[in-house]
Amino acid sequence: MEPRPRGAGGGTSAVRPEGGTLESQLSPRAGTALHIIREAGDIAKFWYEKSNYRIDSKTDGSPVTEADQQVERYISDALLGHFPDDGILGEECGESAGSSGSRWIIDPIDGTRSFIHSVPLYANLIALEEAGEIVFGAINLPSAGVLVYAERGAGCWRNGKPARVSERARLDGAHVMATWLEDWRPETIRGLNSHGVILRTWGDAFGYAMVASGHADAVVDYTAQTYDLAPMPVIIEEAGGTFTTLQGRRDIKGGSGVASNGLLHDSVLKLVN
Repeated sequence: MEPRPRGAGGGTSAVRPEGGTLESQLSPRAGTALHIIREAGDIAKFWYEKSNYRIDSKTDGSPVTEADQQVERYISDALLGHFPDDGILGEECGESAGSSGSRWIIDPIDGTRSFIHSVPLYANLIALEEAGEIVFGAINLPSAGVLVYAERGAGCWRNGKPARVSERARLDGAHVMATWLEDWRPETIRGLNSHGVILRTWGDAFGYAMVASGHADAVVDYTAQTYDLAPMPVIIEEAGGTFTTLQGRRDIKGGSGVASNGLLHDSVLKLVN
């Protein structure tokens, strides 16, 4: 493994004003996962700043770098070291079955194209699924210095502070994020603009972090995989928002994702469909 700097991925524990770390409020499994995703961020950031790595193409034509592969190996090995009976689903290495009934879902570098083009909005994603329900999720943006995570019933946090969705109830002036515009119909964009919506790109996981933090009002992914979306239900819902597919189903396996502050959800779904 290449050497990597320490502490570059936000590894300092956030502290509550009344004392004690936020991690102490998490379950042991979630606290361990949070530590692992920070360490994974250190590795990703090392490769990002190195800017000299192998880039290959997968069978679907999407790029994969040796950074993706090394980060996923680190996360998988670290998780299995702590939880050897759990299953793992990773973007690069596929799925390994476990016997515990729990499964970790990993996207080592979400936004690989951003990563390759030196845009600091790539992310490391991790989620814990138990009995078909996502109970913990984290979005780590190491080069942007942002870590958003949530555990079911414990709230959503951004860099150690409570995160909440926006309170905007009207489309006029709403910020809607898009990962890319290639699969958006021109009439959809015109329809959003006619309602005063401000459409912005560089979505991927960054868009969901923006919505959970109240800095954007919705994000739309017309095409997404399970590992792209796995952390989003718990993060968005614990922040007070709504996550569904384009068809309105609460499903990370549905091939699309829409997250919003909840107040605008039905209006956004109507326009983007």
